Amino acid sequence: MTARPVGMLGGTFNPIHHGHLRLALELYERLSFAQVHLVPAANPPHREKPTVGAELRFAMVQAAVAGVSGLIADDRELKRQGFSYTVDTLRSLRNEYPNNPLCLILGMDAFIGLPTWQAWESIIELAHLVVVRRPGTLLPMSHRMHDFLVTHQVNNTVDIHTRLAGKILVEEIPALTISATQIRTLVAQGRDPSYLIPLPVLEIIQQYQLYR
Repeated sequence: MTARPVGMLGGTFNPIHHGHLRLALELYERLSFAQVHLVPAANPPHREKPTVGAELRFAMVQAAVAGVSGLIADDRELKRQGFSYTVDTLRSLRNEYPNNPLCLILGMDAFIGLPTWQAWESIIELAHLVVVRRPGTLLPMSHRMHDFLVTHQVNNTVDIHTRLAGKILVEEIPALTISATQIRTLVAQGRDPSYLIPLPVLEIIQQYQLYR
């Protein structure tokens, strides 16, 4: 019998907001995860370097999940040099949790873009993919990832609990339509982003005058 799955949700978290947190908590409970690691990308390879440094973004994640059962702020990408490749993070988690299934949580857009990721075909060997889609959205039938999905997809949670890696589970979750861009814009305009982000995150933004 394998141990309970460990989830991983990565992102720049610039800043972390209730959309990220609600998704992580929803999957933690729905899929009976042991825990979900929220991993800020220190040096993301697919986008411009975030306007706020990795240490402060990690501090916001720590503040956001303090006291929340099942959610863990994970700084392992801050401890590595070079680009923050997900495959390296999963290898690190696999070393730490040799007997737990690993589940990488992805939005549908990220799943479609997987072929642009470093060593992307190794990711399914290290972890299951939990692909989150909003109600009414579908993977384009003609997309190259369609066959990959068909090959690995399962329709219940048993497989992600009894195998260490290799499967794809698609979960439909109503999204909280909050974006980090929206929050940064509000702050830059001198407006109040309350109720989009946890209060401790807002306090860090105010303390360090972020996104002005």
